[in-house]
Amino acid sequence: MNKSRVAGLVLLAAAVAAYFAFDLGRYFTLDFLKAQQQSFQAYHAAHPAQAVAIFFGIYVLVTALSLPGAAILTLAGGALFGLLAGTLIISFASTIGATLAFLASRYLLRDWVRTHFRSKVDAIDAGVARDGAFYLFTLRLVPLFPFFLVNLVMGLTAMRVTTYYWVSQLGMLAGTLAFVNAGTQLARIDSLSGILSPAVLGSFALLGVLPLAGKKTLDAIKARKIYQRWQKPARFDYNMVVIGAGAAGLVTAYIAAAVKAKVALVEDNKMGGDCLNYGCVPSKALIRSANFVSQARRARSLGIGGAEPEFDFADVMARVHQVIAKIAPHDSVERYTDLGVNVMQGKARIVSPWEVEIDGKRVSTRSIVIATGAQAVVPNIPGLREAGFYTSDTLWELTELPRELVVLGGGPIGCELAQAFARLGANVTQVEQGARLMSREDDDVAGAVSASMAADGVRILTAHEAVRCEQDAQGKRLIVRHNGVESAVAFDILLCAVGRAARTTGFGLEELGIPLSPKKTIETDAYLQTLYPNIYACGDVAGPYQFTHTASHQAWYAAVNGLFGGFKRFKADYTVIPWCTFTAPEAARVGLSEAEALAQGIDVEVTRYDIEELDRAITDQVAHGFVKVLTQKGSDKILGAAIVAEHAGDMMAEYVLAMKHGIGLNKILGTIHIYPTMAEANKFAAGQWKRAHAPQRLLAFAARFHRWRRSA
Repeated sequence: MNKSRVAGLVLLAAAVAAYFAFDLGRYFTLDFLKAQQQSFQAYHAAHPAQAVAIFFGIYVLVTALSLPGAAILTLAGGALFGLLAGTLIISFASTIGATLAFLASRYLLRDWVRTHFRSKVDAIDAGVARDGAFYLFTLRLVPLFPFFLVNLVMGLTAMRVTTYYWVSQLGMLAGTLAFVNAGTQLARIDSLSGILSPAVLGSFALLGVLPLAGKKTLDAIKARKIYQRWQKPARFDYNMVVIGAGAAGLVTAYIAAAVKAKVALVEDNKMGGDCLNYGCVPSKALIRSANFVSQARRARSLGIGGAEPEFDFADVMARVHQVIAKIAPHDSVERYTDLGVNVMQGKARIVSPWEVEIDGKRVSTRSIVIATGAQAVVPNIPGLREAGFYTSDTLWELTELPRELVVLGGGPIGCELAQAFARLGANVTQVEQGARLMSREDDDVAGAVSASMAADGVRILTAHEAVRCEQDAQGKRLIVRHNGVESAVAFDILLCAVGRAARTTGFGLEELGIPLSPKKTIETDAYLQTLYPNIYACGDVAGPYQFTHTASHQAWYAAVNGLFGGFKRFKADYTVIPWCTFTAPEAARVGLSEAEALAQGIDVEVTRYDIEELDRAITDQVAHGFVKVLTQKGSDKILGAAIVAEHAGDMMAEYVLAMKHGIGLNKILGTIHIYPTMAEANKFAAGQWKRAHAPQRLLAFAARFHRWRRSA
């Protein structure tokens, strides 16, 4: 920062300090205004031009320096100059002062902010270039933030000065008019009855109603602009049409039907979506079989000899499909039809904000919910398609256990399936481009899971880039590069598990102009609304999480907002989102990780309890892992928790409940837990925290007290 900017900041700080040091705020109070009202009016009558100039200058100075007092000055303007003149004077004075504050912020701080936060500033500038004028107008008309803060923050953006000026003047006009009008009424108050007069009460009621009226007006303007090229039907066939019968779509339709709305659910594939047919259910069924095989092979550690299991992989996969079939009725057409949902099999396409076409048949609806889920990402690796590959969607077609399995990807899906196949007897090589597996977790969590997977026989190649696939008479090979050196990994089956991408094409989103986020999910606001206020998105297609439980969580908001949003809306709550990777041991987390706390500059305390000390874990021969809790410095408030253990996902529920409802470690410590259970680890972790925060002085006094008692 150059010397002139430093000098400017010093002068600005000195001016603000002087305001408070000399108690200049006493001149900007309602009491002072009333006390001096007659004097001001007399001076204005004698020197009208000078009075206007002095008032104008003071107003500009106060707003330019972001000092408190603008509201009182606005009331004073109404009292001195009347409604029309007061509004005119204050409208220009406030806008000029705001623009000066805007320019000061830009000159003094923008370069420094851009230097330290360039990527974020560039993203904000892009948004300002696109919709900055509208957002500024919204902030002026519906003051979500104090005006002085708007001046300072907008000065850090690339908005043009002329745009800032005219939008500010236009946006503040309604509020200025309301305050000036209130000031004109204040001028007439000379008794208690004056305060209670209809005119004064009406003026202040207008101030209270203005933000709400302004917001409604802006919403109407925005909606009119968005819908202007579409013809709204006079009547609707449905209250809601839900596209996609996965977790998000099923719950949305269920809730809509439960509140007696007429709802249609459209699915072009299998009911239950990815979770039932390709994801959570089949993978956990396979993991259960793999875990049994592993446990049987470790029978001697339990005092049981000779338990080598014999199995046919085709039978294992047949059981996987039996599990799917047993759960399928929960998500079936018949069940949802009985619940009152009109289930329609076919390809849905949104053709207008109120119309959906299903295999050529067009239906109208008041609201639409897009819940089309996600699909496996296939990386662009030369030779991959020629060599052949599977994804987590197609893997369940296998009937023979792979001899050599290569798993691309070190995320939850890749880790779960790599370990399961290794436990079933396949030679598994897992290839991850990053420095380690499970990049979203802390190093100790990822390290514990990686060690267990390696012990099960998984060959883990981290920091290896998949370069190309080759095949010849000798078989198939994946060529990987590590530190610039290429090597070959043989395989007969290759599984792509590098992530899942939102399923957004083919549903008419492009034609309607519904935008996608940088992560290629459908862009939604806090209420899960898309560009069109009556079209919502939830689940994997909307993000920001790709979990079945968050899809179901979002579905409630999409259903309620879609049906009742004209009267009451609810912001989707992501404050406490847990998840679990179902490896052995499982790795569960909620809230902040240590790495995230460090990156965000949050000072936390870390409490750790090792599962190897837990009685139930010892009896079950699963004494490995840990419970780690992050708390606010000097407090028992839980900011995050991670558990690596058998049944970690079940154990995590206690911390999810605690964080959601503000329960600290002291109350967890004071809660009775059944003995012997894995859940006791949560109480013991709380005990670790308590010991670290024991009142040492009080304990020293207690020791002296007990010595005295023994000597008495």
